[in-house]
Amino acid sequence: MKANESKLLRVIAYTGGHNAPARVFRVQNYVRPLRAMGVELEESPSRAGLYPPSRKWKRPFWGLWNIGSRFPDVLQSYRYELSLFQREMLSTFVTWEPVTKGPRVLDVDDAIWVHPRGHFAERLARLCDHVICGNQFLAEQFSCWNKSVSVLPTAVDSQFFCPGSGENGQGRIIIGWSGLHTGLPYLYRIEAAFSEVLRRHPQAIFRIVCDRRPEFRCLPPEQLEFIPWTPENQVRTIQEMTIGIMPLDDSELARGKCSYKMLLYMACGLPVVVSPLEMNAEVLSKGSVGFGAVSDRQWVSSLNELISNPDLRLRMGQAGREVILQNYSIDVLAPKLADVLLRVGGSKP
Repeated sequence: MKANESKLLRVIAYTGGHNAPARVFRVQNYVRPLRAMGVELEESPSRAGLYPPSRKWKRPFWGLWNIGSRFPDVLQSYRYELSLFQREMLSTFVTWEPVTKGPRVLDVDDAIWVHPRGHFAERLARLCDHVICGNQFLAEQFSCWNKSVSVLPTAVDSQFFCPGSGENGQGRIIIGWSGLHTGLPYLYRIEAAFSEVLRRHPQAIFRIVCDRRPEFRCLPPEQLEFIPWTPENQVRTIQEMTIGIMPLDDSELARGKCSYKMLLYMACGLPVVVSPLEMNAEVLSKGSVGFGAVSDRQWVSSLNELISNPDLRLRMGQAGREVILQNYSIDVLAPKLADVLLRVGGSKP
């Protein structure tokens, strides 16, 4: 039964621009289910985008544009009962946030304090009434600055990201990675391992779905496949993969990752090979969904085993899909988000 519209808690969510994935995964996907739970979530995206331009001389103008365009949005907060920040309004700065109407909730899915101007994270956390963190590692840090913290993983739309009609469209072995170009250095670190796997399995292909073409040094071009990411192909390009990978390095920034690549692979029924750090390790512990690999040798052996064993791939892929449905789907996590927002907004005792 839908909540009485007159009793809906009205929340304005300040998000990044169209190039901010968390805008979709941690805000937009929740709009419809939250309304049925008593929360009307309306988005106010940045017109300038989350990330500054690559050319440094353009950045001051971009920043001024961002700040100026946000002022009318800030005034709108006084029409709502709660302000939700999906990270900061202007990258690595606190700007209009203190002027918005409280109570305020900060949603964070990255180790934003590790950036050169990372002190903004503490200030932002302290001016909010509650902080929602994408994993336990983030929660441990933000609890130093705000005693009201909860952990809410990034939810997967499991009806949208779902297994395809077959293992992949052409019966090929496709080792796949999907993500922003900022994650490509994680792939470059274990390029030697990929090279060995491709040498042993000439029928295998390494697929990269990204906003920028990767620049590998020693991988055979005939076994590489680059597909520019688009909203239209984001599901299909994963469904066609045979194995999904998510390498990381052992850094604070990497430990703050919320395993979303891994979760999307699993939602589409793929076995995974990942760096077993923080949340990746937590997800691995929930079922026989794939392998954790630290060294090049472990990456090679894990990928070899999955390439050589179709039955194992099938079992792990099915187990991964079940882990998503039980722990990380919107149906599971939307009620938890609604509970936090209603509690902070004063609509729930």
